[in-house]
Amino acid sequence: MKPAQVNLNQNSHLRKIFIRFSLVFISISKIYSQEIERPNAQPYTVEATFEKLKKKYSFIQPLNLEFPKNIKVKNDLKYKTRNGKSLLADIYFPENSSQKDPAIILVHGGGWISGSKENEKFLAQELASKGYIAMAINYSLSDFAKYPAAVEDIQDALKFLKKYHKKFGLNKKKIAIGGNSAGAQLATLVGVKNKVQAIVNIDGIVSFIHPESEEGTYAAYWFGATKAQNFELWKEASPLEYVGKNTPPTLFVNSSQPRFHAGRDDMIKKLKQYNIPTESHEIKESPHSFWLVQPWFGETLGYIVDFLDKVLKN
Repeated sequence: MKPAQVNLNQNSHLRKIFIRFSLVFISISKIYSQEIERPNAQPYTVEATFEKLKKKYSFIQPLNLEFPKNIKVKNDLKYKTRNGKSLLADIYFPENSSQKDPAIILVHGGGWISGSKENEKFLAQELASKGYIAMAINYSLSDFAKYPAAVEDIQDALKFLKKYHKKFGLNKKKIAIGGNSAGAQLATLVGVKNKVQAIVNIDGIVSFIHPESEEGTYAAYWFGATKAQNFELWKEASPLEYVGKNTPPTLFVNSSQPRFHAGRDDMIKKLKQYNIPTESHEIKESPHSFWLVQPWFGETLGYIVDFLDKVLKN
């Protein structure tokens, strides 16, 4: 009887181990097989942003800037096609071009899921009036194509601008790339991995895996995977991972909302180690999307023009 009793206890012990292992396996399987739910994204426009922000910031004014008389614009230029869809750009340029003007590509925000090049028109036209060729672009949003499609699109916009530099009178050796929010993350990623001469980051994170990062639903939908499902993908899309001696001069203009600074201070520290020019300006008591309303648009424009003049015109 004793041997039988021992076997029974052993079987019971093995059964408990098996059950525990099965529960762990099921839990892990649920994490890695969960469907990525689409965020409840609202249209991201200049007008909608003003209506949203004025509820809390009663002193703000809408962007209502006249089109500068000293510039021209070519709208809806097709710079590439993806899966049968044309990706368009608006290019603003000085009327009296020197044929060697510096340029900047502008990448709109919207959580990788919304927004358009129209959000960049005021910044683009004002930069053009200051002697810059500004290219505001559309790119593949997450409903249409997941990462890295948007990154590839922006890289192709850069190639387009360089290819047709004579047509627009720009110096292809003096091109900056800038963006805001999700567009700032994209612009910074393209900037650290490609040959450009300056980066302008307006309230965009530079790391999805940094301890300060709080990105979740929108990023997961763009990646098609949560951080737990594909950590390496989230790391791959983090500009901070690529900062080195060849990273171009970088400007940060931030809101007072800490979540949008993720990785910024560490990137600045790295840039300084390599003696790369960098500036950081934080607009006090400002919300995210501050650049789409006055008076913060004017302050942001001032920082950008001052920085670009120093790194691209001297």
